Amino acid sequence: MLEVETVEALKAHIGKKLGTSDWLVVDQKMIDQFAEATGDHQWIHIDVERAKKEMPGGKTIAHGYLTLSLLPKLNQGIFRVTKRKRGVNYGSNKVRFTAPVPAGSRVRGHLTLKGIEDLGKGCSRLTMEASIEVEGNERPALVAETLSLVYE
Repeated sequence: MLEVETVEALKAHIGKKLGTSDWLVVDQKMIDQFAEATGDHQWIHIDVERAKKEMPGGKTIAHGYLTLSLLPKLNQGIFRVTKRKRGVNYGSNKVRFTAPVPAGSRVRGHLTLKGIEDLGKGCSRLTMEASIEVEGNERPALVAETLSLVYE
């Protein structure tokens, strides 16, 4: 875990990998709960029996947006600005779902700090290159350029 006191201290890490998260299991229960929360009940996500017959690998797969939504959980174990008032997800410039996340897979996140922009009044915008790795796969499941605001 990379810990810095201020955004100014974090600037020393621009262009560098900040770290890698712990592994997290994406199980069928998580996938089903996401389907309930979003109303996305496409069979490739929730029909285990049909997936056994029709899906490559014989498993359901996580929703792409479920994978994206794991970034905050994964990122919290990678770095921390300790003297901040709050942080806010600001958006994404680019998101690509580059490989499936089969039910039961272990995933982990990787973060690289691309830039920091001072927006004034104690607010900075951080631009990150984020990816989510599926254990045993060469290709990441997700690659995104994400933006967050940090208020000091």
